[in-house]
Amino acid sequence: MSLTSLARIIKRMRFSRFYKFLHRILPAVLIAVVLAVTIAWLNFAPSGLLGKMDAVGYAVCHRIDARSFHLGDRALPLCSRCSGMHLATFLSLAFQTLYGKRTKMPPKKILVVLGVFAAAFALDGINSYMHFFPNGIWLYEPQNWLRLLTGSGLGIGIAVVLYPIINQVFWKEWQDEAAIANWKTFFILVGLVALLDLALLSDNPIILYPLAVLSGLGVLVTLSLCYGMLIVMLIKRENAYKHWRSAWLPLLAGFLVAISQTYIIDFFRYLVTGTWGGFNL
Repeated sequence: MSLTSLARIIKRMRFSRFYKFLHRILPAVLIAVVLAVTIAWLNFAPSGLLGKMDAVGYAVCHRIDARSFHLGDRALPLCSRCSGMHLATFLSLAFQTLYGKRTKMPPKKILVVLGVFAAAFALDGINSYMHFFPNGIWLYEPQNWLRLLTGSGLGIGIAVVLYPIINQVFWKEWQDEAAIANWKTFFILVGLVALLDLALLSDNPIILYPLAVLSGLGVLVTLSLCYGMLIVMLIKRENAYKHWRSAWLPLLAGFLVAISQTYIIDFFRYLVTGTWGGFNL
């Protein structure tokens, strides 16, 4: 055996040992970093559970008081439109898990309806935005219940499109079917989201408190799933996982990106505005 060949073997052995060492310590390092960033953010965010959820909303939503539902004297963590969108996304993702790891998009007719939901979201958003200008032209008087309704419609669409993509990326085994495969399933989901909207409109603090918490958690869950999926693709580990437990590492990495993003936006927005409240417009 030549010296060159021997050197190559030694080099491969060293790389293999380094890779195994890195593979062993990476989870511990990731957990330590997640804990450090999360604790730092928790200390920075306002006190109390709702205060932490306010800080989540603060990173993704304008939180204008007049455009938000209220729990007593305080606005919910997200405005009415974002509350509908993120709660509907969270509920719709959870609903689809009942049908297993399905990877097909819904039928075209249902996708068209979801497109109408998205168009309604855009139209109501633009109409609402035009109300900021004294001489602006708008089609109708904006209402929080309309913001909630159109936000919920978009949230359904986001989840229905996102769910099969998540399954295509993560799982080693999946079902080549759509979770929302027919009108019956679709209308059940829409009905559940409608009940959620009615709960938000109830103005009952016993109902609004858990929904306020769920809205903040829903933001973090959705962001963590999206970032986790991107990380899986970046490290070229698509279709390598059998279940959620086996995918905990990229999901935890996704959560790290989500909580870091939240912390960074919170920090700079608070630095500029000096308040945890919504924009004063």
